[in-house]
Amino acid sequence: MNVKNNKRRKESQEKIERAFVEFLQTREIKDITVSDLIKETGLNRSTFYANYVDIFDLADKTRAKLETDFSNLFAEYDYFNDRSGADKMFAHIKENQIFYKTYFKLCYDDKHLVSIYDPKRAQQEHMDTNIKYHIEFFRNGLNAIIKLWLAGGCQESPAEMAEVLKQEYRGR
Repeated sequence: MNVKNNKRRKESQEKIERAFVEFLQTREIKDITVSDLIKETGLNRSTFYANYVDIFDLADKTRAKLETDFSNLFAEYDYFNDRSGADKMFAHIKENQIFYKTYFKLCYDDKHLVSIYDPKRAQQEHMDTNIKYHIEFFRNGLNAIIKLWLAGGCQESPAEMAEVLKQEYRGR
């Protein structure tokens, strides 16, 4: 494998993704074209198609990358012994607002949602037959709180948002 070409390809992908994220801040996904992206990046159309099938493939790959970045944030987190995960999560979101706004915009089917919520922990703490409903309720509620906070420009501090979450969840 030619390392130089791999580096160039990665740089091209990053350029395309950055331009895509910038466009998503002011446009709907259906209004972004490959032509817009190649004009913005100065790359060739063939470079785009060498990396992505279409705009929706770019959206899916961008969303997957954001999910991986978020998961890596909590890879070493001990859910059972450390309750500061919400502080850490909200601080990361505040520092990376544009990426989270983009992420939620890319969740056009709402099947992919950010969550620090651990279903195994929920099953240990809530021994009932309706656990699947509890998990779904919490995940969707958390995402609604995050979206609202982002829409308001993250005015509250991460600690205040962690407290909001704690109050809503009431320490369960």
